Amino acid sequence: MSKLKIAVQKSGRLHDDSMKILNDVGISIDNGKDQLKASARNFPLEIFYLRNGDIPQYLKDGVVDAAIIGENILMEKGDGISIVEKLGFSTCKVSVAVPKSVKYKGIQDLQGKRIATSYPNTVNQFLEKNGIQANLHIINGSVEIAPNIGLADAIVDIVSSGSTLFKNGLKEVEVLLKSEAVLAVSSQISDKNKVTLDKLQFRLQSVLKGRQNKYILLNAPNTKLDKIISILPGMNSPTILPLAKDGWSSLHSVINKNEFWEVIDELKLNGAEGILVCPIENMVV
Repeated sequence: MSKLKIAVQKSGRLHDDSMKILNDVGISIDNGKDQLKASARNFPLEIFYLRNGDIPQYLKDGVVDAAIIGENILMEKGDGISIVEKLGFSTCKVSVAVPKSVKYKGIQDLQGKRIATSYPNTVNQFLEKNGIQANLHIINGSVEIAPNIGLADAIVDIVSSGSTLFKNGLKEVEVLLKSEAVLAVSSQISDKNKVTLDKLQFRLQSVLKGRQNKYILLNAPNTKLDKIISILPGMNSPTILPLAKDGWSSLHSVINKNEFWEVIDELKLNGAEGILVCPIENMVV
């Protein structure tokens, strides 16, 4: 039986987040310590554990059908590879950083400077777009140390919390791009495996929608229902059920997590009581 071959990062935060979302969509993986390949027990899928920087070439060659990979790696090495779903986790930025002591006024300050990076293609595109000429030093590893040892005047690297820059006496001055984990697909995927990929993507979308929303239950007097309904966004309209208490109803709806506290405050001001909020595992619409 043909199985969908999907690559994930071998280790690190992206690996952990990738395995979590596969678990959340109900896929059980039989993988032991240090395995480079594993199969799912309950879904036609094989996982390849690879170095993040190697995954684009595996996609181009058709060795794997799809991958959960950082968008920044695709920008650097994945020309021609399609992104079919943004996954919303493992977010980071690719940024320019300079020593804290440098008084940085703008992009023109990079003219003629030495820039250390593991992302030469991304940096060259950025420099060309802004009409800047600089000397690149390509480093695979700890780029942050380059200014401290006199190798470079600035660096371009991924930034998550910014703690690594701080520890190395650097400050972020420009953001080249914002990145998150994505589901990417090989152009060589077979029609049969494309059907399996569509099923996986449907599950992923359901989990992602669940993560983006919260389920809310509340009680309200019937005289306030019209106003409260106008506040609740819902999927179509809230569910309304009569309570045993005369003149009161229970409302059930869904709130986007980014609007959560603002909506709750407005509901309370307009008579809502006994508000309960629950996480949503999956949301199929």
